[in-house]
Amino acid sequence: MEIYIGLDVSLATTAICVLGEKGKIVTEGQVASAPDSLVAFLYELPHDIAAIGLEAGPLSHWLHKGLTDAGFEAVLMETRQVKAALKAMPIKTDRRDAEGIARLLQMGWFRPVHCKTVSSQEMRALLTSRKSVQSVLVNLELSLRGVLRNFGLKLGQVSKGRYEARVRDLIAGNAMLEAAAEPILRARAALRLELAGLEKLIRTLAREDPVCGVLMTMPGVGPVVALTFVSAIDDPGRFRRSKDVGPWVGLTPRRHQSGERDIVGAITRAGDAGLRTALYQAATVMLHRGAPNWLKAWALRLATLRGKKRATVALARRIAVVLHRMWRDGTGFRFTRKEAMALRTA
Repeated sequence: MEIYIGLDVSLATTAICVLGEKGKIVTEGQVASAPDSLVAFLYELPHDIAAIGLEAGPLSHWLHKGLTDAGFEAVLMETRQVKAALKAMPIKTDRRDAEGIARLLQMGWFRPVHCKTVSSQEMRALLTSRKSVQSVLVNLELSLRGVLRNFGLKLGQVSKGRYEARVRDLIAGNAMLEAAAEPILRARAALRLELAGLEKLIRTLAREDPVCGVLMTMPGVGPVVALTFVSAIDDPGRFRRSKDVGPWVGLTPRRHQSGERDIVGAITRAGDAGLRTALYQAATVMLHRGAPNWLKAWALRLATLRGKKRATVALARRIAVVLHRMWRDGTGFRFTRKEAMALRTA
């Protein structure tokens, strides 16, 4: 008898539900959320395992790798779809969630999620660390601006290098403000040093990576955008067409059609939020500072018809498509439409 196994993973424990061929629960259990514990439980089952399903989450890639290395057929299931399906159950427990995941797996009503390689996960961790340090740094600067504004002291527009000197000029002679600002300025200096080290490392990694070298030939695409794209896509071969990247990253319009009603709304915002943000930033740079090219000209024409914001989103989607094609072909960016089309038909 073939069985289908659903795993509901939490930080400490994982609920397990085993279904038979006709949807009958064979057994249930709960083990620690670790590959060794799961593998030990699965080895004790006397039946043939058709598939193992678990919802994509913080521990899922680690557990998926452990199960796959042990020889089991494990599937990562798309979070939004699983969550929507489990809402139909009136009572929510880990045990019932595991049962629901097992039934979705048995019916085949799920979207599989690509399990990223370890190198892509490590790169994403580095990019996340940089983003976290950058966010804390910006929040510190804004907080200090707000404190000084209460006393009528306005920093105004000031460069990063002149920020500290400007603050010290404004608070000079006020002992209380100096005591309030000094810890923030010291923390800011330490964070700037750490951020500079992370950005130097990211530039080095992008320069040494041959794929990033190809992607960075496009205007507006720098080391951060290139590494974000590579770490998010991981394997370009998992997309049958380059046009599939746009919907996957959530840059296509949402649509709700029922009967005579057909509403096309904002973008779906599905997929990787970090990659979506990076592509939008690349599109913004290309529109305002990038070198003249056929993509920029297309976006500017669209901006006159639909507005700059919609044109920027459309350009971000098209940048994703072109970057994927550049990655697969191993060719640099073509600045004219004629060159791009000639390469496509070659």
